[in-house]
Amino acid sequence: MPFKKIIIDIEQQHQVSFNYTEDNIAGLELIPPKKSLSLEQKLKYLSQKTHLSFENIGNKFINIYKKDNEAPIFCGYVFSNADKKPIENANISLLDKTQVSTDANGYFEFENKGTAIFLTSHIGFITKKVTADNTNSKDCLQIFLDPEITELLEIKANAILASGISKNKDGSFEIKPKKFGILPGLIEPDALQTMQQIPGVNSIDESVSSINVRGGTHDQNLFLWNGIRMFQTGHFFGLISAFNPNLGHTISIYKNGSSAFYGESVSSVVAISSTPEMAEKNSFSAGINMINADIYGKYNLSKKSYIEISARKSITDFVETPTYKEYFNKVFQNTTITDFSNNQNVDYQSDKKFGFYDATLKYAQKIGPKDQIVLDLITIKDNLEVFQSAAANDINKSENNILRQQNYGGNLAWKRNWNSFNTTKINIYNSAYELRANQKTTFEDQIVIQENTVNNNGFNLENSHIINSKFTFNDGYQFNEIGVTNLEQVTNPDFYRRVKEVLRTHALILEGKYNDTISRIYFKAGTRINYIEKFKKYIVEPRLQFSYGITKSLNAELLGELKSQNSQQIINLQKDYFGIEKRRWTLSNNTTIPIQKSRQISLNLSYTKNSWLFDIENFYKKVVGITTSSQGFQNQLEFVKITGDYEVWGTEMLIQKKMNHFLTWLSYTYNHNNYNFSTYEYPIFPNNFELMHTASWAGIYEKNNFKIALGTKWTSGRPNTPPDNSQIDRSNPVLVYNKPNSSNLRIFSQVNFSSTYKWETDNGIQYKLGISILNILNRKNEISEYYRISSLTNSIEEVETFSLQRTPNMSFRVSF
Repeated sequence: MPFKKIIIDIEQQHQVSFNYTEDNIAGLELIPPKKSLSLEQKLKYLSQKTHLSFENIGNKFINIYKKDNEAPIFCGYVFSNADKKPIENANISLLDKTQVSTDANGYFEFENKGTAIFLTSHIGFITKKVTADNTNSKDCLQIFLDPEITELLEIKANAILASGISKNKDGSFEIKPKKFGILPGLIEPDALQTMQQIPGVNSIDESVSSINVRGGTHDQNLFLWNGIRMFQTGHFFGLISAFNPNLGHTISIYKNGSSAFYGESVSSVVAISSTPEMAEKNSFSAGINMINADIYGKYNLSKKSYIEISARKSITDFVETPTYKEYFNKVFQNTTITDFSNNQNVDYQSDKKFGFYDATLKYAQKIGPKDQIVLDLITIKDNLEVFQSAAANDINKSENNILRQQNYGGNLAWKRNWNSFNTTKINIYNSAYELRANQKTTFEDQIVIQENTVNNNGFNLENSHIINSKFTFNDGYQFNEIGVTNLEQVTNPDFYRRVKEVLRTHALILEGKYNDTISRIYFKAGTRINYIEKFKKYIVEPRLQFSYGITKSLNAELLGELKSQNSQQIINLQKDYFGIEKRRWTLSNNTTIPIQKSRQISLNLSYTKNSWLFDIENFYKKVVGITTSSQGFQNQLEFVKITGDYEVWGTEMLIQKKMNHFLTWLSYTYNHNNYNFSTYEYPIFPNNFELMHTASWAGIYEKNNFKIALGTKWTSGRPNTPPDNSQIDRSNPVLVYNKPNSSNLRIFSQVNFSSTYKWETDNGIQYKLGISILNILNRKNEISEYYRISSLTNSIEEVETFSLQRTPNMSFRVSF
């Protein structure tokens, strides 16, 4: 009987598998052993009748090879460490470039030339380097590979508002700048401008340095860039995002239900990560628009390391474009920069110099199959110099103003995959912020210097444990130290004050996640236990995310969180820092400046079918421990120092339809937002940041490389406080106000347009041209209003601040 038929019969009878090469058994025929013999007896019989050796491994696998007079071989088996099953088609790569692969039983062999050094790899498993010597052994090596697990967030809805924006199972919005389509008024994937299109997110004054999420102030949001807390988020004092829009790989935005690993915020979380999820090829790009120019480059130093750089600088040093002029007029209206000219009548001269830049550096290095180190550095700076002079009645007056704002940051992160189920991340970070103003007036012979600096550093430890395919458990520890210094120095009369405060916080984090895609249940719960050294105070912050797919089209989501915050921005005087960037960071003292605490819950229903999306979310949020100084009052509460809270509830709705290359959506937000200052004569009144009604619409067309978008935004006017004219003495005017925020400004309405076109040459170079127009109809929208007594006319005058007028912009970018 043919030898091959004999061993097939033995495999069926004894449930074993033979491994062999066809050359070794070709042409062999012999009388088969009796079926009544044991497996070992049959193998002994076959060995005697042939010139072959039989190696029995656990009565499961049997290797067949020629006896010692043949060339020695190295043999082995490759198994999965997760379930101990053999891995078929695993790749074995030797140093001499020889490659073999495993069979269905995970078996492989190659000629043994001494010590064997080779790499074992397979898609979905971590590559393993093996060094072994079994020249004199007939036992085959057993190799176990750990699965390579990459946890991907499950997307609940794709293409929300635009391509490149999606909503995840945990309730967060995710922006992928490299996949970003287009939005009205935007020609670049600016993270902070884009997030303002999300229902519930607004900017009360068109500034990325004043983003209000569900009624909160800008400083109540946590902005992270690669794990570094950023205290400056805008260039041009808020009109441009400080983060290079061509850099970020993933931007996650949480309005509620954020992870317990995020602290120091009572409103939203914006986490920007520029570390790609997978290896990317070398790339370079450069671009310019009517405000700034930038470059970006990524270079792979080796298969395991790369370096990434970006830099951006304003072009205002060289040219004043129409876009720059509109931005300048918007930022500096009703500040000391423009008030100076308003108070002079003759020979007024002004020489201004403004510029900004930002730069980033990333270095990533893999060390072996389990470790990776990433270094991130960022620097941001804005600088304004204005020299003003005037002559009246033979008297010369001049002012030399300098305003500088900058933020530096660094983060060193280490990640280790201990095995396929356990991962550790450790990072050390530092963030340094400075705001400095220097004003010199010749007429009064006075110098005023103001400084606000923040130094924030810390240490984070995070462990992730995959218990099974449905359940994951995370735990960690965080240490955070923040120091804030405020300096005020005046000559003539002489005054000096410097105050420095430091807070250190320890946090223990526990978090579990259950995700069953079959039953469509996602549940994540965690808690953050903070300990503040200075106050000897514990604060417990539970977090909750629950999502249930009622049907394949209908999904319900419940989010809740308790959070706290030890730092905030306050305004001492509206003319501080020339009235441009008048907010200064300060720390809680647990008395007059309390620790801010928030609690929030929201219920969301979303329906997706046939390219339709209906999304509605109801929420309730309360923040306690706020101060009047942090709310920017310009009425009777401007100089009143009291504490209180605000309470906001509302509804956010989005309707979206995609038709081939066309996408259109309509959103509406209702907010009811009230202060409660219990010690004030009018304890309850509307919040300064209340926009009771907000509606947005956009129509977007994308086909091939051409994109165009048109949209409009409409909001009810923000609250304001008019004076009580009936109680004002015209001969000796003194401001007497009505009840705080008893009226509203006029409706805000704006129509925006943008379009981009991209093309590629035969040599692979891509070009992209973009154009945008903000406020196409050139509507004069009032965004703030306050009152003051004029020193020239001795009367009460109304001071209005307006949004951007019609503002064009163009961009050009080349990439390869």
